Amino acid sequence: MERVMKLASERPVVIFTLSSCCMCHTVARLLCDLGVNALAHELDKDPKGKEMERALLKLLGRGPPVPAVFIGGKLVGGTNRIMSLHLGGELIPMLKNAGALWL
Repeated sequence: MERVMKLASERPVVIFTLSSCCMCHTVARLLCDLGVNALAHELDKDPKGKEMERALLKLLGRGPPVPAVFIGGKLVGGTNRIMSLHLGGELIPMLKNAGALWL
């Protein structure tokens, strides 16, 4: 858990992913299209990835542990949460507040 939180605080937006996860790619693409330079941390490429995956599952409480998006060092959620925020017009202000967007 400590490693996840440390990595999550390294940039305004951090996404924990798996390289083979299509929904991870979708969320990363959305953020990129919005102009966000997110740090994507691929768990399957990290020797401690399985451990971090378990920690993310505990933090999320249910569902798949990836993608897990942190904005401003705080866990926002996975695909459903990010898409809901975006469609509701709440994602961009959240990204601006975290210093991830300068629009």
